[in-house]
Amino acid sequence: MLASLPLPWLLLMAAVATFVFCSAMAAWIPGRRGKVVFPLVSLACCLGIVLVGQFQYQHWSPRHMLVLYSFAWVGITIGLFPSRKLMRRYAEEINRGVKREKYPLPARYVVAAVASVVVMSFLAYGLTQ
Repeated sequence: MLASLPLPWLLLMAAVATFVFCSAMAAWIPGRRGKVVFPLVSLACCLGIVLVGQFQYQHWSPRHMLVLYSFAWVGITIGLFPSRKLMRRYAEEINRGVKREKYPLPARYVVAAVASVVVMSFLAYGLTQ
């Protein structure tokens, strides 16, 4: 269903998902590096997922992969929402020069992020068929 949309709409959907993710990360993790790194990582992930789709034996089309990328990126943004305060605190410590041996992350934050991405990926798969 969504994969039958015109390519410009799918690119717009991917751009909006990237913008939402990058805006959230810039707000949650202070510092200049994040404002440059997150868009570059997002672009690399988008291109990577399209290439991976081409090399699969089912040969997923770029349209399918753009939908999957968009939904997964929104899913990771939603999944990281509960851990935003902890990420901010750790980022501020790192910017001040405080080095920890470990940066503990409660299991509920990990479960929230993984579950959100998995649910959104299944939703994307269902909406592209």
